[in-house]
Amino acid sequence: MDNIGYNKNMLSVLVIEDNKEFRLLLRDLLEEAGCRVVEAEDGKEGFDIAEKNNFDLVITDILMPNQEGIETIIGLKKLNPLSKIVAISGGGATQNMTFLELAKKLGAYRTLQKPFGLNVIEEIIFELTSKN
Repeated sequence: MDNIGYNKNMLSVLVIEDNKEFRLLLRDLLEEAGCRVVEAEDGKEGFDIAEKNNFDLVITDILMPNQEGIETIIGLKKLNPLSKIVAISGGGATQNMTFLELAKKLGAYRTLQKPFGLNVIEEIIFELTSKN
């Protein structure tokens, strides 16, 4: 395996988002910030990946098919209570943001309402890397 440019201190990030375009946008942004990124299309796939891998950060949408984000956050916190999770949501058709409030109560590190500036993700990456 070619490790040129590999930084063992870079963050590993799992992005769980059912909207493909937004997921790819997040992936590109995170990779530009020097993160290793793994993607999942829904909470079930994301949780299955998280069971087999450790991540420094998980970014998860709340409203998704197959397994929604609240259930995913609960499962991730059972796997690792110290997990850093960023919950994101546009609130669906009702734009109900109580999901984000619940995510925070369940231990989400940060919550972000869509749409949000991508600089917020960069700030979170900076916060996490400067604490190490």
